[in-house]
Amino acid sequence: MKPVHLIPALALALSLAACSGEPDQPSQPANDAHADEAADHGTEADEHGHEAGEIASTVIPAEIAEKSGIQTRPVGPGVIADEHEVQGLLTPVEGRVAQVTARFPGPIRSLRANVGDPVRAGQVLATIESNLSLSTYSVAAPISGVVVERSASVGGLASEGAPLFEIADLSQLWVDLHIFGADAQHIQPGVPVAVTRMSDGETVRTTLERVLPGMATASQSTVARATIDNADNQWRPGTAVKARITVAQEPVDLMVPLTALQSMDGQEAVFVREGETYLTRHVELGARDATQVQILSGLSEGEEVVVAESYLIKADIGKEGAAHDH
Repeated sequence: MKPVHLIPALALALSLAACSGEPDQPSQPANDAHADEAADHGTEADEHGHEAGEIASTVIPAEIAEKSGIQTRPVGPGVIADEHEVQGLLTPVEGRVAQVTARFPGPIRSLRANVGDPVRAGQVLATIESNLSLSTYSVAAPISGVVVERSASVGGLASEGAPLFEIADLSQLWVDLHIFGADAQHIQPGVPVAVTRMSDGETVRTTLERVLPGMATASQSTVARATIDNADNQWRPGTAVKARITVAQEPVDLMVPLTALQSMDGQEAVFVREGETYLTRHVELGARDATQVQILSGLSEGEEVVVAESYLIKADIGKEGAAHDH
């Protein structure tokens, strides 16, 4: 074999080796270089210890969630109300209060009702011996209602026309609400009203009937009036109440209760339940009223959102983040 033939073969082998590169010193791809750079700088973490891009979440077994009072509700459409909160008093309906008086003067022989007693129309409330005829006559209730005042005592002398009792029909009551300043311009008869008793939070719903033309002298406020049913006598004249008057309503595609909101990483967030996992979801908010808020982005209809005890989810995620840091 002639040596001249080996030279081209050797040259080809060396050329291939040069193209393939050294196996113990591989070239580094661009993507790997960027990955190493990110590793060198570390991964940024949020205030709860979760890495950037990671969805903060926690797992709570269903039994524990139920015992803790955690409740969820599907996200859906609703109505955001423009409401004005005012205060007022309950008063008897005009024309439903009656005075019980003596027809003739004379000593009072008996009284058969006390303040707070329910009475029927025609029920005998007192007997009086007339000084004119020396005979005893009965005094009856002119209307059905409740005795709200008694001005006589047995053995006392009743003069002609003197009031003995005052009876009020309290099956319905007026709610006189005081509206101040420019708010009066936005409130018209016919709008919904939610009336709440200050003592215990009991609420009834009714409709505003009229806005009185004059001003309340003492408070310099406009008085708006509604009527509430009181067949069970649970509401009493003179009771202080607060009320929310709804002057406008705006339908929205998605809304959640205000109780669902928590602040996470400086943003408004809610917690979405998927099985026993609770995920943080940042949301963009729109219009709101006293109880609900519109969701512009961040949620889809039907997703189960925590609406009660949401702060427990936030606290649990915070604990997991702290453990993650360590």
